[in-house]
Amino acid sequence: MTGEGESSPPFCIRDYQSHHSCQRVDASHLYWQMTARTLFLLCVSVGACGRGSRQSSDSGSVRDLPAQSIASSSAPAASTRANTSPCPRTGRWALCSLEKRLQQSGFVVKRDSGDAPRRAGFTVAPAAYTLGHSHLEVFVYPSEAALAKDIASIDTLTASPRGRPSSWETPPTFVRSANLVAILLTDSPVQAERLTLAITAGAPQPDSGR
Repeated sequence: MTGEGESSPPFCIRDYQSHHSCQRVDASHLYWQMTARTLFLLCVSVGACGRGSRQSSDSGSVRDLPAQSIASSSAPAASTRANTSPCPRTGRWALCSLEKRLQQSGFVVKRDSGDAPRRAGFTVAPAAYTLGHSHLEVFVYPSEAALAKDIASIDTLTASPRGRPSSWETPPTFVRSANLVAILLTDSPVQAERLTLAITAGAPQPDSGR
């Protein structure tokens, strides 16, 4: 230790690159150089840690944003797909949704070629199908109200206008659901029951994949 106001004796540092025997360096000057360097390195380290924490926090926020965006946009996307689907789920029957339901229920569905003849009491033309050895005619109305207007004058046991003889070749199975009436001609009670269950389960709803 040197007294206050006294200068520290110089050190001799060997310089191997310049091949000099040694360099004389003032000890106090060397001490302040080392102290300044240590403080500089400490500041750099603290700054890097601070930036790392902020980046970590920011990256966490950024990671959360896409999930929120996807969640908020999924409903409109699903709605758009439902509206642009060739067979949209609207809560009302269409021929395509009926065919899909019958296929899901295990029926082999074959659409008959040509136009089916109109039936007495029904104001819409039917679509005819072959289900194995059975015959199916489907009447799809634009609304339940339009269907109810026709049904008011039809005997559901004979699927014909009230007071008139049945116009069907065999006793019909009458099935009604929403805006649809299906008339099945079959000699198989099991197939009649399967068809009834498939249709009375209801038309595909907008929020259902059924």
